[in-house]
Amino acid sequence: MKLLVIEDDHTIANSIKKGLEQESYVCDVAYDGESGLDLALSADYELIILDLMLPKVTGTSICRAVRDEKSTVPIIALTAKDAIRDKVELLNMGADDYLTKPFAFEELLARIRALARRPQQLNGETLRLQDLILNTHTYQVSRAGQSIQLSSREYSLLEYLLRHAGQTLTKDQIIRHVWNYDTDILPNTVEVYIRYLRNKIDTSNSKPLIHTVRGFGYRLG
Repeated sequence: MKLLVIEDDHTIANSIKKGLEQESYVCDVAYDGESGLDLALSADYELIILDLMLPKVTGTSICRAVRDEKSTVPIIALTAKDAIRDKVELLNMGADDYLTKPFAFEELLARIRALARRPQQLNGETLRLQDLILNTHTYQVSRAGQSIQLSSREYSLLEYLLRHAGQTLTKDQIIRHVWNYDTDILPNTVEVYIRYLRNKIDTSNSKPLIHTVRGFGYRLG
């Protein structure tokens, strides 16, 4: 799952990014409203964590601009205001949830997980395809009852494929969702990680689930 954090306090932003990456999320960070707005409108994210008090462009303006583009990406607003009217205004302008500073990272993580479950209408915390199961809370992956150990990047790739099972995904789509915005990606990087996953998911004793659609990309299912 790929997230965008827009926060001008470098300590807070980097702390959130570090914590999310330890939880196997892919995370980009913008330290001002202008660059944050550019990323929010030009890249594909599955959730945005948005501070409201930003230089150059306010968080409120970013939220409204995202919604004006008809985007339904979940937005968690970070605010120092705790009055009821301020919270109501946040929700009315298009935020899906909010946290009042200071906040515990565990609460932020719980709210991210709750919002991530809504669009996909998941069965609790589980992504499942035939006998392949991925638990988005414990990060455990198994197939036919056998536990599978994945690296953080392999896990992110498999989660993205499972969330779009049955769809043909191009290499560009995979890169945008599984790697950070500023990461240098070699032409065959996606192929390499698909091969890593196949070696672990599609064993000789199991029916292949990862398929190459020549000229287009990859499909899980």
